[in-house]
Amino acid sequence: MKTFAGLDIGSRTIALVEMDGEGIHYSRVVETTFDPLEQCRILLEKRSFDLLVATGYGRHLAQANFADRTITEIKAFALGCHSIFPQCRTILDIGGQDTKAISLGQLGKVADFQMNDRCAAGTGKFLEVMAAAMGLSLEEMGNIAMETSSEVKISSMCTVFAESEVTGLIARGVPRPEIARGLHEAICDRATALLKRVGVEREVVFAGGVARNPCLRSLLEERLGLPLLVPEDPQIVGALGAALSGRASG
Repeated sequence: MKTFAGLDIGSRTIALVEMDGEGIHYSRVVETTFDPLEQCRILLEKRSFDLLVATGYGRHLAQANFADRTITEIKAFALGCHSIFPQCRTILDIGGQDTKAISLGQLGKVADFQMNDRCAAGTGKFLEVMAAAMGLSLEEMGNIAMETSSEVKISSMCTVFAESEVTGLIARGVPRPEIARGLHEAICDRATALLKRVGVEREVVFAGGVARNPCLRSLLEERLGLPLLVPEDPQIVGALGAALSGRASG
């Protein structure tokens, strides 16, 4: 039986998925670090498959070194989400440094998409920087944001300016839960606006590393007025889509 692999090289993590005709039989996620090529080599070491398809911002790097072909992130996420949730019609992916909103038509085909990839505002990197500014881990920031319904309005979504704003709020004695809540609300506003550009149609899948954040998931569900579907491992959806692309052609 043939084995197909998908490699999603993102700005913060790299995911590998291997599958055959019966489904996924191996997956792993590692940090991208400053040397994504070396991280890919570590991931692929001693692995064996018939076809490797790469996606993500580093897909061309992979193709130049070890991948057989590439597909775009949009197509990869469409394939991956549709395979997990066949009823999916809208996808929100918040990754390390970009946010994608994708509308699907019949049979999971991409109908429209919008992408915020010009800055890290509202992404995983944004959350990391804000958490560090408050002396918290990402998990801690998400948890304390759910401790209060009060929020402080964050006026800037630029990572540099927002970090300075958060530092100033802390210096003025504003409670950290209120700051964390305000940051999550600001990210939610940005993600919701992106989704509305493609049209929000049930069912909505929330993917990417930030989908692990329970506070943001709760706020988005409240804002959209509907439940979100979250994959068991939201970080491997792109790699899964890449592997599925290989299997369909192989």
